[in-house]
Amino acid sequence: MTLVAGVDGCRGGWIVALRPLAAPERAEVRMVPTFADVLAIRPEPEVIAVDMPIGLPQAGSLGGRPCDVAARAGLGGRQSAVFAVPARAAVMCVDYGEACRVALVNSQPPRKVSKQTFNLFAKIREVDALLTPELQTRIVECHPEVAFWALNGRRELTTPKKVKSKPFEPGLAQRRALLAAAGYDRALLDACPFRVSVAGPDDLLDAFACSWTAARIVRNEAICFPAAPDCDARGLRMEIWG
Repeated sequence: MTLVAGVDGCRGGWIVALRPLAAPERAEVRMVPTFADVLAIRPEPEVIAVDMPIGLPQAGSLGGRPCDVAARAGLGGRQSAVFAVPARAAVMCVDYGEACRVALVNSQPPRKVSKQTFNLFAKIREVDALLTPELQTRIVECHPEVAFWALNGRRELTTPKKVKSKPFEPGLAQRRALLAAAGYDRALLDACPFRVSVAGPDDLLDAFACSWTAARIVRNEAICFPAAPDCDARGLRMEIWG
């Protein structure tokens, strides 16, 4: 049986939505503490689509990596959901002030990093430390909003899933409906099995959306942004799948 997985980083670690390729209604959800635990899942998923940048630029630019710009283009009012990934040197910083200083001298035009973006750096480093060009044959970057855009017939979604950093029920409901229409068990979509301090309902839905994209990749139905991706200094392709 072919398995695929969607993965989203959260406060408690990583949410993994694991599903048989042909049976989304049989999906299950796991919480693992590290990305190494994601890679250790057995049986091994054919494709793992993770909501975290893979491939880091040497210098930051307006709009981020070419894949950030390309993936953002169809999202309309949800474009801000795809953040501009800063320079590798900035991502490697563990202090916010230092990250801002390094970003300033490694970007054109010069710009700092937001605190929200900085808070993702530890997770990005965790993925970057383990990824190789060879592993990218089955571990790919997927942005949930791009996945939901594809689920919605390549149309932008009209509502956000969070407002002022809190879950926004109309946006969550819209995304649950799209996933349910794609065959996922509505009961599983409606009930987040984790404490709020560990993961939110938006994290759960994002993992499911990434698993949907993983299945599309196996079937050669997914879209890659851009169609001809660049590689970073480590040879990692900078691409976003949806």
